[in-house]
Amino acid sequence: MTITILTDNFPGSHTAAEHGLSYMIEHDGKKLLFDTGQSDLFLKNAAAMDIDITGIDMIILSHGHADHGNGLEHLGGGSLVCHPGCFVKRYRKKDDLYIGLKNTQDEISKKFNLILAEKPWRIYDSIFFSGEIPRVTDFESQYTSFMFENGAPDFVMDDCAAGFLLKEGLFVVTGCGHSGIVNTLEHMKKVAVTDKIYGIMGGFHLKEIDRQTIETIHYLKHNNIRHVYPSHCTALPVLSLFLKTFDGEQVITGKVFEF
Repeated sequence: MTITILTDNFPGSHTAAEHGLSYMIEHDGKKLLFDTGQSDLFLKNAAAMDIDITGIDMIILSHGHADHGNGLEHLGGGSLVCHPGCFVKRYRKKDDLYIGLKNTQDEISKKFNLILAEKPWRIYDSIFFSGEIPRVTDFESQYTSFMFENGAPDFVMDDCAAGFLLKEGLFVVTGCGHSGIVNTLEHMKKVAVTDKIYGIMGGFHLKEIDRQTIETIHYLKHNNIRHVYPSHCTALPVLSLFLKTFDGEQVITGKVFEF
């Protein structure tokens, strides 16, 4: 499996960055685009890396936030899978900033072959879409800084992940991890019918070194997860702790990971 970082928060030597996430993932002869960032930067970085973005077999939208899905308007079409809750109007509590998708479900469905999946879905033999992730732990998804249009709290229940079966185990890719990384991995074990998690990459949505961060690290170590790559919405102190704990590499735009 190959993961190419098209967009993330930190730039590479020849690629730019934005607050967003977009990975191109190649596995078992399939090419997938996981999220599209908030602009056309993923396409510009792909061009700078001399990567052909055409011929994508499936686009996966992890959840309905602008920094993960607004880049969709710069694509010509294709098959797109996401949770049906991705298209709600949503805002940031502290300043009422609109953070939902620019395009409506109707606009997206006219342009893409839109597949709405609230439940887990096997995209291909060894590639899985999580569907909605149950919130089970008592230290994850306990509060939210987001709200819906009517002011009700938005816990981003449309948050989804993707899983890729390798011979060494399951590799999970997250967008922001709003559901919690432990919740996500435990759910993906059931979806892919495996007890072995080989790796995880993506947004962990951990903002400080608190109980959630410590419990997450304990879980990852206890389960002997070999590859741990937090990125995007993981705060710098937490990111530093993860890099030290797991002796990992920082995720930056332009980097290509092979597993």
